[in-house]
Amino acid sequence: FFTLDGLAKETGRNKADLKTGAMTLAQNFGSEAEVDVAFERALQAGAKPVTTPVKTDWGGYSGYVADPDGHLWEYAFNPFWDLDEDGHLR
Repeated sequence: FFTLDGLAKETGRNKADLKTGAMTLAQNFGSEAEVDVAFERALQAGAKPVTTPVKTDWGGYSGYVADPDGHLWEYAFNPFWDLDEDGHLR
């Protein structure tokens, strides 16, 4: 959960560009390599990079893209979460 200020800081976007009600959709993966693959696939499908995947201050790995409509998507690996074969949190 982010405040508007927090989302602006996390994504490096101007708060004014996010508008009221801004949100990000997150998809979690089982490894940093899976994040990288998904991030590249999104770019190939027309998404625009917002932040490239990097190690985070909370111990994970995360990057953001904006889809063609401007919605933010986060691709993340959280080493503290156990995901099943379908990517669901156990």
